[in-house]
Amino acid sequence: MTIRKASLSDLELIVPLFDAYRVFYSQVSDIEAARAFIKERYEQNETVILLALEKDKPVGFTQLYKTFSSVSLKPFYILNDLYVSSDHRKKGVGEALLNEAKKYCESKNFKGLALETATDNPAQKLYERLGWKKDEAYFHYFWENSKFKEPV
Repeated sequence: MTIRKASLSDLELIVPLFDAYRVFYSQVSDIEAARAFIKERYEQNETVILLALEKDKPVGFTQLYKTFSSVSLKPFYILNDLYVSSDHRKKGVGEALLNEAKKYCESKNFKGLALETATDNPAQKLYERLGWKKDEAYFHYFWENSKFKEPV
């Protein structure tokens, strides 16, 4: 297995995995919307995607978004998405992607990586084994815009 930083030229390798990731989280499959979303993230220079390949076949990815800490005055990444195809789970792909994300973060000299996960996600054990610390000092809130309308 190899893991590499993907680019816009890898769009057609990423899209099926990204669509499957969304379906995993109870969204309706929409290949065209997935393609447009990832393409726009690349065109706006808003994403870093690390792609796991097994014999040139895409088997997993993680997507990072850059943000900043105003308190520490440092940049960091949000590890927003992590997905491994069902036939490649329990084979170390997720762990390899997380470790590659850490290396990438270090190469940019960023403060660190943040992620959110469901309270019942069994991957928490993996995160903690790899050195991620559960934040027990802060609550996370989200305000949802009730007037949000999908762009036409």
